[in-house]
Amino acid sequence: MADIVIMVGTMTGTAEMVAEDMQAEIEKTSDHQVAMQLMDDLDESAFDDRGRIYLIVTSTYGQGEVPDNALDFYEALTSGKPDLEGVRFGVFGLGDQMYAETYNHGGERFDSLLTDLGAMRIGDRFAHDASGTEMPEDKGVEWVREWLKLLPS
Repeated sequence: MADIVIMVGTMTGTAEMVAEDMQAEIEKTSDHQVAMQLMDDLDESAFDDRGRIYLIVTSTYGQGEVPDNALDFYEALTSGKPDLEGVRFGVFGLGDQMYAETYNHGGERFDSLLTDLGAMRIGDRFAHDASGTEMPEDKGVEWVREWLKLLPS
């Protein structure tokens, strides 16, 4: 059974590609078992197993919204307001600073919502900039290596 679950919100597949590379890195460099889930069919019960650690990998879409495949999940959490005390999570967001007003709001939205529901973020939320020169999958692997060091043993 996986002890880390990577939840992916994506429009074009970039976040999924980053999550796949993160999963491979975690499996290669640690004893953690990892499962990856697209957010398409998730609901508030996705956080029921408090023994797991959750990693949100999401892009931003439109006017700062979460991607279409994450919208129902985000809205279920917003309206259902489950008690997420005991849930631990990390966030790797993707965005583009060309859209300064909404830059990386997808990751910010999940970070704020989960925290408001009582979950505890492990480490800092990462905000990748598509306008930069660094590839998102390279930054994802680099970030997840450091994030793993913060996990309880």
